[in-house]
Amino acid sequence: MSSNPVISQPAGSLIAQLAKELAQHAPFDQMAAEHIRAFVNGSEQRYFPAGQLVMSPADGAAQHLLFVRRGAVTGTQGLAELNGGAFLYEAGELFPVSAVVGNRAVTATYKATEDCFALALPIAAVKTLAEQSAPFADFLNQRIQHFLSLSRKALQGEMASRVLAEQSMETPLGSLIKHAPICCSPAENLREALSKMQQMRIGSMLVTDDTQHAVGILTRYDILGRVTLPGVSLDTPISTVMVSPVRTLDVSDTAQDAALLMSRHAIRHVPITRQGAVVGIVSERDLFAMQRMSLQQLSNALRGANSVDELKSLAPGIRQFAARLLGQGIQARQLTALVSHLNDLLTERLLDLLAAEHGLDPQQACWIALGSEGREEQTVATDQDNALILRDNTSDADRAKWLTLARQANDTLDECGYPLCAGNIMASNAELCLKQSEWQERFAHWIGVGEPEDLLNASIFFDLRGLWGEKALAAQLRDFVTTQAGSKNRFLKLLAINALQRTPPLTWTGAIDTHDDGTVDLKLRGTAIFVDAARLYALANGIAETNTRARLAAIGQKLNIKQREYEGWIGGFEFLQTLRLRVQIDIAQGMQEALGNPDEPNRIDIRRLNTIDRRILKETCRVARDVQDRMRMDYER
Repeated sequence: MSSNPVISQPAGSLIAQLAKELAQHAPFDQMAAEHIRAFVNGSEQRYFPAGQLVMSPADGAAQHLLFVRRGAVTGTQGLAELNGGAFLYEAGELFPVSAVVGNRAVTATYKATEDCFALALPIAAVKTLAEQSAPFADFLNQRIQHFLSLSRKALQGEMASRVLAEQSMETPLGSLIKHAPICCSPAENLREALSKMQQMRIGSMLVTDDTQHAVGILTRYDILGRVTLPGVSLDTPISTVMVSPVRTLDVSDTAQDAALLMSRHAIRHVPITRQGAVVGIVSERDLFAMQRMSLQQLSNALRGANSVDELKSLAPGIRQFAARLLGQGIQARQLTALVSHLNDLLTERLLDLLAAEHGLDPQQACWIALGSEGREEQTVATDQDNALILRDNTSDADRAKWLTLARQANDTLDECGYPLCAGNIMASNAELCLKQSEWQERFAHWIGVGEPEDLLNASIFFDLRGLWGEKALAAQLRDFVTTQAGSKNRFLKLLAINALQRTPPLTWTGAIDTHDDGTVDLKLRGTAIFVDAARLYALANGIAETNTRARLAAIGQKLNIKQREYEGWIGGFEFLQTLRLRVQIDIAQGMQEALGNPDEPNRIDIRRLNTIDRRILKETCRVARDVQDRMRMDYER
């Protein structure tokens, strides 16, 4: 049975603070304020010291949903072992969601890996809150169709084994080093060293001599016993309290060597050297991350990047992260949203750095994402689609500065693995670096004229989303577009006719229609059909959403379409997205048995699909055909 944690009720003075803390994390960031407060009011505060058992299968059906406030919890054994290692739950995460929803015991054993503070909501309160809050309920109850569930399980087994092979404990420590270590000299006083640890958010301070050889280390776990309790003055040199000598490893040693050293000597940090000089440091958490890369860790690294070069080094981690999530059975909706989110963070941080370099005020412009990026549906193989909105009072000289920034940003994103757009749909194009009023004139022309080129522009620009800078500029333009397009029946009809030019890959007998090489284009003859239909109906009905899934759900409710029907649209779209991700990750990882061709990242060879996936692909094509039949009835008359 689980050990008894320290339990208390949140004090009244803390409730507002806790609610604000929760609102930064999913699903609370989508929930109403009163529902967040209900979660806090109904919860108990729990404290688990490092090493304490939190929950196990022997406890029976899960009785609480836990939100980790600080610290971390790992789940091992059971399904955790089958899926390739431990699950690591960090601050901002909820668990055990599946056990709570299924009213069953957990399948893994959970322990606090460091001092952990959590909020525990009883299962009865979880059910009540789910009835009151749709975002909370959606987070808990992801409706999974039978065949899609089987497909994901098969995919999970395939990808998990690949991830395990890639993340071997035989990995050289040199490949785990992400940045130069933060160090200080032996003479530096404790106040300066501890302030640096706080500012840099690091768990240890390495002490080095003039030749960069490690002479000591002070970790946050040492501070209590060596500084706080003895009452050591903060003006004392760090050399008087540091741990010395320091146990180090070479860049050629392995992660297994580091794990063994940490275990033998009860340490959490190991400096890594090259020819004796310290070049990095590996922590216990780094070894955990080899088994489950943390979204929080990658996000924090992107937000905290101090240079363009650092962003370039972090970019491949986004694609590696996507591969791991796919192996864990993450759905396409979540995965593309996460990939888009991480791409956003990289772009935002890049623009922060460049704006500072060029002396430009972010509040004077808005960098907008277009196409799949605007819809937050980016897959692994994606090029750039972006533009700039400038305030109407922007001078010609400042416009030139923004164009210079945009060119540097586009080139850097290209170096980060996001190719330049072949059609030049990028902010560095002077035609796409416009003032707010100029953008409105352009959209009004596209909607009013509706020529073939205008319809092509609609498929890219009408899914705009403010990404960086003064996002109110994008919101205003978005409202203008929705209002203008929704009132122009001719334009909507032309959009529909244009969208119907793409047809699902089905023969007249209902079989999958492939190219001569046995492939199907999952984008042009798959996801694009759902994307075009969602955009059309969203514009026609004043729906402000840009994400395809959100649009389809809103359309279904607005037009009183049977829930089963529009959920079928959503399921079909997300299955096609999953297949695209599989092809692109295979290609990115250089798999010889990839499902597609490196030169065609959106095409899949259906001969390499298993029976389940081929069946779902066929059914999805039929769903796409049904969507187009509805468009014909509504707009071809």
